[in-house]
Amino acid sequence: MFLHIRYPALRRRWSLANQVGCSVSAEPKLSAQTAGGAIVRVDGLSKRYGRIRALDEVAFSIGAGEILGLIGPNGAGKTTLFECVAGLEAADQGSVFFGSVPVDGQCRSTKLFYLPDGIAPWGDQPVSWVLDYSLGFFAGRREIYRQVIDDLALAPLMRVPIRALSKGQRKRTLLALGLLAPQPILLIDEPFEGLDLRQSREAAATLRKHLTPDRTFFLSIHQIADAAKVCDRFVLLSGGWVVAVGKLDTLTALARQRGGHSLPADFEEVCLALT
Repeated sequence: MFLHIRYPALRRRWSLANQVGCSVSAEPKLSAQTAGGAIVRVDGLSKRYGRIRALDEVAFSIGAGEILGLIGPNGAGKTTLFECVAGLEAADQGSVFFGSVPVDGQCRSTKLFYLPDGIAPWGDQPVSWVLDYSLGFFAGRREIYRQVIDDLALAPLMRVPIRALSKGQRKRTLLALGLLAPQPILLIDEPFEGLDLRQSREAAATLRKHLTPDRTFFLSIHQIADAAKVCDRFVLLSGGWVVAVGKLDTLTALARQRGGHSLPADFEEVCLALT
């Protein structure tokens, strides 16, 4: 399989990272009853590129059936964090737990599906072929295929080659690919990038619609206004550090404390105050 990806080194690694890499007997079972309701726990994750500290002792948890948002300025380490959590990139130290069980990177694809930003898989093939092939390749959720197509308004694009799509059309196609993946936890880097206001709202509604107790989304979002509308909780990352974790009201209160008790006007102000 060959993927046309913005970063060529990820072509094969992305496909391999999302294939099931462990035997059934080795799969840890996810349960919201373990680790205080967390189905995934990241503990002490660190990554350096030479002298550059990309991640430093990152720790947080992902709860069952939630939309968790990863927020931070450019260069905060968001994409690196996603790649390390997904097992696409090896962390220098730290662990990722499924429930109470630490899981090696090559085995995380049993429960995690990572959708990077900026990929254009099988560029010469039409949308219908890409989605059908992905369903077979990843053993996806065929039972929701038609619903996902309708939710993301992809019917008029089904015969259009991937390389001929606009940025927004390609993003909607990739969101469909992710929603059809079989894994219960979906990591999406910049799900609203390239979408206009209406499309962003429709995509957010689609994600919320497909959220279930057995389906969880972890989203890296640059558009803070969109994040505030779609996410249940947030991880704020700055300079490779987790500077805050919590719901909007918790983060607002923390920003108010740090800002001399003045109430932030909106979530953008909250993020600016904390990062």
